[in-house]
Amino acid sequence: MAKKGTAGNQGPGVRSDCYAALEIKRSGGLQIQLDSKVAALFKNSIQDLALQILKFYGIEHAVLEIVDRGALPFVLAARIEAAVKDCLDVKGEFLLEIIPENMYQTARDRTRRSRLYLPGNTPKLMLNAGIHEPDGVILDLEDSVAPSKKEEARLVVRNALRAVNFYGAERMVRINQLPGGLEDLEYVVPHYLNLVLLPKCETADQVLQVDERITRILADARLDYPVYIMPIIESALGVINAYDIASATDRVAALAIGLEDYTADLGAPRTREGRESFFARGQLVNAAKAAGVQAIDSVFSDVGDMEALRKVVLESKSLGFDGMGCIHPRQIKVIHEAFAPQPSEIEKAKKIVLAFDQATEQGLGVVSLGSKMIDPPVVKRALKTIELALEAGLLAEDWKEAEGQD
Repeated sequence: MAKKGTAGNQGPGVRSDCYAALEIKRSGGLQIQLDSKVAALFKNSIQDLALQILKFYGIEHAVLEIVDRGALPFVLAARIEAAVKDCLDVKGEFLLEIIPENMYQTARDRTRRSRLYLPGNTPKLMLNAGIHEPDGVILDLEDSVAPSKKEEARLVVRNALRAVNFYGAERMVRINQLPGGLEDLEYVVPHYLNLVLLPKCETADQVLQVDERITRILADARLDYPVYIMPIIESALGVINAYDIASATDRVAALAIGLEDYTADLGAPRTREGRESFFARGQLVNAAKAAGVQAIDSVFSDVGDMEALRKVVLESKSLGFDGMGCIHPRQIKVIHEAFAPQPSEIEKAKKIVLAFDQATEQGLGVVSLGSKMIDPPVVKRALKTIELALEAGLLAEDWKEAEGQD
């Protein structure tokens, strides 16, 4: 009996994607039926890739239909592999070469002002995400992916981690709620993933499960690079356990809050003023800072109201948050500008850092600015302000030399 498998998307609105339908036969060899607007240029390369994948899985007789709408090789490969696995119980992963630009690591305390959500089964939104210069990109396997498409999305996200240049943005993946999310890790961790977002996190034990699985995957693959965890607090129980979650393991780099699910858990409507979530946001910031990790605010869902977004970001900053999520590239610039230090903050930080440098040169155990003693946490905050000002282009790299000339 013939076996059939399908994967991908097709229709008038589909771009940078494809649909693959595979029918296993008893004879007749391998036949590729290609419908593509770019067939004149890429027919041979598409067919060669398809045949390579079919032979990789030991398929000798089949008809493979491909409806291509400008899909890049990493998408074509993911869709064809998914179609194979939809109709056959086969093991192994067909992996394209990873591009050198994607073999980078990130620091636990790196700047995370913005993180751009990208649906894991919609490759067209991934292709140019990096040029908008978000601090991080989130390839999402959870809420933005239909349950019937989870398996396909894993392959697309895995291939994107290897093939899409995100121009230095921290490459994050939001896995599914545990326990299903543990299997997601098998697909993404071995491909220079930088950070895992753990949704609907309520206990430290959930963080430890993810930590242990990451450690095992890296060891099995003989890989050695940091993979951080950002738990997302989305319930009343998660808020109560926020400190335990934030301090569960050194892999935790930041703690985020998801207000849509949190307010639903409370049974309260989410408002623009945010009174219903003020307690939770304050608790999360306090827990994160106590654990020595970053605090990341929720997304702002009105992508057309930039002024309201700016007000929300300024409020977020005033509460102690270090960044927030965004669902559209146009939000990135506003978020970066609002989280950037103000001129008065920069001037104060410059004076503190210069006073700290002077005290260090003189071998003094204390730092003073005028008649005031400066505590180490104040110096640390000033150094972070200078770092943010440099990243935002608000301060020249040689600012110390310029100050010395004044």
